[in-house]
Amino acid sequence: MSARMLDTYREVITPEGVPLHLPAAGPIPRALAWAIDFVIRAAGLLMLSIPLAFLGEFGQGIYACLMFLTMWAYTIVQEAVWGRTLGKRVLGLRVVAQDGAPIGWMASITRNLLRTVDMLPFGYALGLLSSLFDPHGRRLGDLVAGTVVVHDVVQPFAAALAIDTVLAPPQPLQPAEQAAVVAFAERAPRLSGARQQELADIAGELSGGHGQVGVLRLYAMANWLLGRR
Repeated sequence: MSARMLDTYREVITPEGVPLHLPAAGPIPRALAWAIDFVIRAAGLLMLSIPLAFLGEFGQGIYACLMFLTMWAYTIVQEAVWGRTLGKRVLGLRVVAQDGAPIGWMASITRNLLRTVDMLPFGYALGLLSSLFDPHGRRLGDLVAGTVVVHDVVQPFAAALAIDTVLAPPQPLQPAEQAAVVAFAERAPRLSGARQQELADIAGELSGGHGQVGVLRLYAMANWLLGRR
């Protein structure tokens, strides 16, 4: 199976010049999220159709309005407000701008209205072809709206430290050194405490500390590099 049917990474550069890697979602998890959303919308419309059937033509008019809102507003509003629909939430996906920032209303409206093009000629054929040929798995709607669907990876180091700690590096860092500090802060929480300290000791000259002190100082420097100050 082609790697583009699965997932890849999209690199974006922060204003501080630090590269971040966003785990872009491939067509398969996106299709599963869409299927979950479709079932939710269909079930909601089915439940509403029962009481509205007793209202005759008036009920049919209300049902037509609800169908329009369910099929279009459902995705537009959720992605504009929360960055993801219920289906994407279940699959751990999120829609973001190309630079990793949250999307706004215009981007959400654009990418969803262009689903009508991605669906052509049937079964999301154009959207699938676009996802397969695009290095970040984007369909046509994403390309026009400037968005990308990524796995909503939790940044555990920020949560673990309840980060208020910010520390400027004691000396100017080269781009590669900045990237190394940020990469440490992103990945170290997945490692054991001993392994974190072992890696932090390598940068002991930069952090000015060893052991857990060095770990915490590198986290704080990563916050500074990422503009969390």
